[in-house]
Amino acid sequence: MTRSAVLEGLLAWSPGSGLTPAAQDAGGRLLAADSWLVREGRMRGHERHRERFLRACGECDGPPLRRLIEFWQDVTAALPRTGEWFPRVELAAGSHQLRLMLRPAPLLGSGVRVWAVGQPDPRSLPRRKGPDLPALARVRGRASLHGADEAVLVAPSGLVLEAAHSSIVWWEDDTLCLPSPQLPVLPGVTIGLVQERAARSGTRVAHRDRTIEELAGREVWLMNALHGIRPVTEWTGSSMKAGPAPRAEEWRPWLDELMAPLPDSFL
Repeated sequence: MTRSAVLEGLLAWSPGSGLTPAAQDAGGRLLAADSWLVREGRMRGHERHRERFLRACGECDGPPLRRLIEFWQDVTAALPRTGEWFPRVELAAGSHQLRLMLRPAPLLGSGVRVWAVGQPDPRSLPRRKGPDLPALARVRGRASLHGADEAVLVAPSGLVLEAAHSSIVWWEDDTLCLPSPQLPVLPGVTIGLVQERAARSGTRVAHRDRTIEELAGREVWLMNALHGIRPVTEWTGSSMKAGPAPRAEEWRPWLDELMAPLPDSFL
């Protein structure tokens, strides 16, 4: 497939043939997946997404590393260089089929409404993206019934973990706070970039155990590779009030500036 002939939808990959159209209802439970925003041929964290996907495939005894690298190279070459897109790479169960779901990006949001009722974590493999996407979609579907865009997953103890499709951080005075790394959370690419910037700028970072109720009135961010940083603008389903988000106004433009051109060649 050439770059000038962009094919939307599900594309299956095989050595030699590259990416070719596949049935949209192609079977196989997802073993691993990764997704990101492409805007006018630019994206954030290309290598970070690659490494996370390769690591996830390795955890489930996926194809050999050489095949995975070939697949990633073909995916990168096939990504459109114009428009806004939200591609997803997949490793499916059964025949360990590697696939690319090429889809236009949805409308991006600058803020987010979050359901204030903590949801029990439904994931079987919380540290690997892919296997639990259907369960997380159901959680977010329930949140939408309560006027929210997202829902917060909580541990049995009630402690905040992350949102259904986003990492979560919050500010306590001048400290950027995150859930404990001992909790079952996905290693997010965007939250990793934010932590690195905090370290470079001298911003204090702390891991703290908090319930949803303890986030009331604070500046809270949800973050993912699609929307970047979104401050919580409303907690739905309770009397909780969202705090002002002055720091988001500074950090969001910085994150946008990290969008870099997709590579045209590989070593």
